Amino acid sequence: MNNNRQPFLHDLNVLLAAPMQVWSEHDGQLRRSGGVQGVYCADTRVIDEAVLTVNGEEPEPVGSNSVQGSVVSFQALIRTLGSENPDPLVSLTRRRSILTDRVAEEIIVHSDLSKDVTAVIEMELGSDFSPLESVKAGGPAHPVQPILDGGLWRASEQGVSSSISAPGAMTELSNSQLRLKWELTIPARGTATVGWEVQAKDSLAPFVAAAPSTTAGVRVRAGDRRLTALAERAFSDLEGLRMSPVSSPKDVFLAAGAPWFFTLFGRDSLIAARMLLPVDPSLAAGTLRTLAARQGTKNDPATAEQPGKILHEVRRGELRMPGDASNGELRLPPVYYGTVDATLLWISLLHDAWKWGMPEEEVKDLMSNLEDALLWLRDWADADGDGFLEYIDETGVGLANQGWKDSADSIRWNDGSLATGPIALAEVQGYAYQAATNAADLLEAFGLDGAEEWRAYAADMAINFRNAFWCRDELGAYPAIALDVDKRPVDGVASNMGHLLGTGILNQEESELIARRIMHPTMFSGYGVRTLDTGNGAYWPLRYHSGSVWAHDTAMTLDGLTKAGFSDEAALLATGMVDAAEIFDYRLPELFSGHSSAQGGPQPYPASCRPQAWAAASAVPLMLATLGLTPQGPGLLPEVTAAVPVPFGACTFEGLQAGGRTFTVDVDRHGTATVIPA
Repeated sequence: MNNNRQPFLHDLNVLLAAPMQVWSEHDGQLRRSGGVQGVYCADTRVIDEAVLTVNGEEPEPVGSNSVQGSVVSFQALIRTLGSENPDPLVSLTRRRSILTDRVAEEIIVHSDLSKDVTAVIEMELGSDFSPLESVKAGGPAHPVQPILDGGLWRASEQGVSSSISAPGAMTELSNSQLRLKWELTIPARGTATVGWEVQAKDSLAPFVAAAPSTTAGVRVRAGDRRLTALAERAFSDLEGLRMSPVSSPKDVFLAAGAPWFFTLFGRDSLIAARMLLPVDPSLAAGTLRTLAARQGTKNDPATAEQPGKILHEVRRGELRMPGDASNGELRLPPVYYGTVDATLLWISLLHDAWKWGMPEEEVKDLMSNLEDALLWLRDWADADGDGFLEYIDETGVGLANQGWKDSADSIRWNDGSLATGPIALAEVQGYAYQAATNAADLLEAFGLDGAEEWRAYAADMAINFRNAFWCRDELGAYPAIALDVDKRPVDGVASNMGHLLGTGILNQEESELIARRIMHPTMFSGYGVRTLDTGNGAYWPLRYHSGSVWAHDTAMTLDGLTKAGFSDEAALLATGMVDAAEIFDYRLPELFSGHSSAQGGPQPYPASCRPQAWAAASAVPLMLATLGLTPQGPGLLPEVTAAVPVPFGACTFEGLQAGGRTFTVDVDRHGTATVIPA
């Protein structure tokens, strides 16, 4: 594929076990012309083709099923063998499994014929070492010829190596194309099996596979069976995204998403870990430490590093993406700090992890990083001293926008035109307010100075925000998406406002205004919150940040509604997202279209990552919708602090964790929730 278009993913099968992933068609074939299809190790594709034939013809597919998150079976029929019966009596199963360093396939031929038959099984494998950014840009293949060494076909380039084994196969090599051939006899009413495997390693990758999680003990039973299916799929997907630094293998974080963001992302990994606190609190500690170890120490405009700042992303090398109609050329260094919100999210995750029971010694070990993060907030985040956090890319090849909506065309006026930076995002000011108050609690609890300074900072931020950000249209008052270079409120009605709920920056009247606007049909599609309202001049239901629905965006708004006391609205959002999950086979995608049910319902965003960390993690706030679980600290179980509508019937959530203890939440059909110690 070489058409300079980003490949679509929505109709492909994926298996992953970080840092490995494999993308194929739903018949199991990996086609060289299939865009992203292939086997990957970290950010390098090592196999771009794996096409199976029997007697020169491709088997005829009839279905597939996932045995578990790391195994899938593809079923097909072979109608070129046997002629004694019109029914197809020979079938083929292609059982693919993935581990953190390999992908293996068993090819199983079953026969119900009354006599033995012979067949030639062939597999065409393509050895291709294209970097992921080239695949994403629709660039040309990068074939590498394997060499036979001790019975294995080995290939390597720039620190990435692969080896292919195929017991019992005859092999033939043509450039980068390896043909495996087995001549089989399938016994009457019997089975014959062959197989092949590719192992791969990236010796220069900064991250490796992590230890298994503790979410295996979490069980969800609900009157609405869809909630159980969503939880099972989410926990399986999250397992495949777990990674650790090479230098600190016990510190686990979630890679942002497959295939494009299969690495550490500050914002994504922090938000996902925060959502998963009731399920796997150890993930928060690993994420905090991993990012703290890479906290900024100097001012470097080329990387956007600043003292105390938490990074945006880490790659094995420079990331280069060509420009398009919406974005200029992107050229990011291996460690890139171009994010305005990750530092604030780090502070709040540290606070929340402490409340959920992170051991005090582990929290204490990160207090110097907290103080450094606060110095960044005080000395660097507000470059012009106007009281707000803003950003601008100083290099011309970095991210033009540095909040979670980080595409270049995401910050829009109501008429659809683009705002000019520096940009001060609405939700970032809410994050800053919450980070300041969270930090004050931590500083006070650990006997450090500065708590009153940061409470005063938060109080000033709330006043300044109230005076500068609010707009009004025919539906009433609402917060602008941002302030532009001239400090004008950018009046696009956007989902960013939902992130303000529950941060503390709003008063009750303001929270009510936002809750009402979020739930208006121009914003709520019936399945989730649109990133931009339907009246905006740039609205399009499949525009990346200007009309689509993002799972984590809706889940964060849902959580904020619960904290602000709007449990009925939170229940509506949760129900809509579960309806969407059902449409997408219970794997919540990174984003989907903003179409309402009257418009046919949500459509896939074809290039959307899946699984994606904060999308899969969104299942937890959806599951626990409106419970208002409030952690009480080490050794203590959480309390239920919100009224509980029952969108999913009676539910039981077993194996949740808080305060170093395991507990169950039982919700009866009347909505009464009980916390039960294990």
